Amino acid sequence: MIPDNITKYLQDKMGVEATNSVPVSGGSINQAAKVETRSGIFFLKWKRDAPERFFEAEANGLKRLREADSPLRVPKVYTYESDAGGYGNFILMEFIETGGGSDPSSFGAGLAALHTVTSNQFGLDEDNFIGSLPQRNRRHPEWSSFFIEERITPQLTMAVDSGKMDRQDVKNWQRLADRVDDMFPASKPSLLHGDLWGGNHLYDRNGKAVLIDPAVYFGHPEADLAFTKLFGGFQRSFYQAYESVNPLDPGFEERVPVYNLYPLLVHVNLFGGHYIRQCKTVLSRY
Repeated sequence: MIPDNITKYLQDKMGVEATNSVPVSGGSINQAAKVETRSGIFFLKWKRDAPERFFEAEANGLKRLREADSPLRVPKVYTYESDAGGYGNFILMEFIETGGGSDPSSFGAGLAALHTVTSNQFGLDEDNFIGSLPQRNRRHPEWSSFFIEERITPQLTMAVDSGKMDRQDVKNWQRLADRVDDMFPASKPSLLHGDLWGGNHLYDRNGKAVLIDPAVYFGHPEADLAFTKLFGGFQRSFYQAYESVNPLDPGFEERVPVYNLYPLLVHVNLFGGHYIRQCKTVLSRY
């Protein structure tokens, strides 16, 4: 089931011959497989119509998270390709076995440790992707301007252009945008996973949290925490452990819907449906 061009790459470029492959989840936009070879077991993910630099950006994000040297585990990337030489678009990385239980407390504390890796500006030195959508990361000295110009405005513009959102939504956002500078507490730009919903982490055989599928940038640490609450939230012990290391400013729960306008708009642009109503509800609230 692995595309022939990828099998050829493994043989030609890495000297690796797949002896068996098993389909596994690759998220909502990619195909993936556990690949068994005589050299070891790998995780392979591919997308036939991937945008330019798609898997390169993922590899760079995983590399940044690994280099942060936090207590969280990050899979090692062995290679990636962007259709050069006709080999297709894919990323090959370490396969991590799951099923050994979970430790939400160490996950929360580990995320807080990751957030201690900081920069002098919000953003990143390269653009990347969130899902299959481009994520713009131009640098800003202030979180509020970064949030407005690099996060909400591009996604809202895309949603309006496609007819999913309308002019009233833009007016509601403009009213909210005038207030965000006073809403967000001061923070240094922290290294964020950037797409931290429940499907983008797992626990290895030792119960250690593993970060996958990042959309990294340096942002407000509360943005990562808010993202975890988008689809029901993580375990209570996760948040308690996080705050034991990095206490949150008062009013965080009231700020969560504002932070999550970004992932909601991403879901509007990717999937439409009920996410449109959710987004409109948040915007009209302010």
